Amino acid sequence: MVRARVHAALGDPARLAIVDTLTLGDASPGEVGAALGMPTNLVAHHLKVLQEAGLVVRTRSEGDRRRTYLRLIPETLAVIAAPPLDPPARVVFVCTHNSARSQLAAALWQRRSPIPAASAGTQPAKRVHPRAVRVARAHGLHLDPSRTAHVSDVVRGDDLVIAVCDNAHEHLPASVRPRLHWSVPDPAPADTDAAFEAAYRDIADRIDRLAPSLPSGADHD
Repeated sequence: MVRARVHAALGDPARLAIVDTLTLGDASPGEVGAALGMPTNLVAHHLKVLQEAGLVVRTRSEGDRRRTYLRLIPETLAVIAAPPLDPPARVVFVCTHNSARSQLAAALWQRRSPIPAASAGTQPAKRVHPRAVRVARAHGLHLDPSRTAHVSDVVRGDDLVIAVCDNAHEHLPASVRPRLHWSVPDPAPADTDAAFEAAYRDIADRIDRLAPSLPSGADHD
């Protein structure tokens, strides 16, 4: 399997260092060895593994025909990313109170993906947490302070449900089991802007990883 072979090739720190060296530009084997302080025989060994995995290709210099250059093959690196999921009709983020994490996640998703998003809670609060509203505003997002909802009123059968807290993941009924679980710490107990900002950053990083793996249905037409 290609992904397993690529992962195995990158599992050695020296080979990973070689790939990092070639990420922004090409280099000769001698230049790679000099940059990494690696002896010629070791460079040759690692390059053989990387070439067999389809990560690196050699090309001959158009100037000095005796010299070869190494070039990274980005298409091969791309195969180690998470495989695309089937596009859902909608993504629904769920936490306990629907007052912070799920609200931030839905707002972020709407900015990063054409797939519609919603949020809900297993025990929805009466209002969105003021610090969540403030952090969202600081990042150019809008949260309606008065809009919270229960999962039973939001989740549909064709939704991709993502639990953004442990309690929701563990207590959601079987009918709305989450497809994914993001263990994002609850910022409410700390009740500081820093805690809510940390939750925002955690969710933003996860959405940045997921969104490219979740194309909209229009991408398949």
